[in-house]
Amino acid sequence: SRLDPFADRLRGWLVLEAARPRKNRRTARRLHEDLVALGYDGSYGRVAAFIRQWKHEQRQARQTTGRGVFVPLCFQPGEAFQFDWGEDWAIIAGHRVKLQVPHTKLSFSRAFILRAYPLQTHEMLFDALTEAFRVLGGVPRRGIFDNMKTAVDRIGSGKARQVNLRFMALASHYLFEATFCNPAAGWEKGQIEKTVQDARRQIWQDLPAFPDLGALNAWLEARCLDCWERLQHIELARS
Repeated sequence: SRLDPFADRLRGWLVLEAARPRKNRRTARRLHEDLVALGYDGSYGRVAAFIRQWKHEQRQARQTTGRGVFVPLCFQPGEAFQFDWGEDWAIIAGHRVKLQVPHTKLSFSRAFILRAYPLQTHEMLFDALTEAFRVLGGVPRRGIFDNMKTAVDRIGSGKARQVNLRFMALASHYLFEATFCNPAAGWEKGQIEKTVQDARRQIWQDLPAFPDLGALNAWLEARCLDCWERLQHIELARS
């Protein structure tokens, strides 16, 4: 349909609007007008139907996960990525340094990328995702996160979150829908939790010393790319 080229952008807008106070949200009519300003020449009714369907899917997701039911982690290509922080140590410029290590993993192929930073600031989170999307070759439609402070200002009941404005701007820029796990429900993001464990064994064994973080991150990228060649997707392995 005429809306297809704008669907990802509209989906990203809806994620941002859902995180705002109700009185500050754009109406369906306003969202239609904003799409028209970008070149959309379809009807308001098509936009309104898309919004109704998106809200219905969000309600279904909240009802399912709110019961504590296990959600099978089955994904389509390009559907989702998973993100989490870990901690590790490295020798940088002759000193043993504690590092914050973001892990970004494609949910379907299981390809992953690691980087290292001194802190978990917004700037370092944004750089980690930007570099991950560069290496992974694109941006999936959805990102699965825990309730890290750089993304979530306040946790409400069920799936309700007050999303950080700077994080919202990032999600809007890259047009991915951010979803957040229930507190302490690591199974919702099980692949990335396993990556945190596996990566230390696969990547950080026999870690050499580095002159600076730039050299370490270049080494990590090369090691991750090498690991991709040995990954076998679970669905392909069963066939």
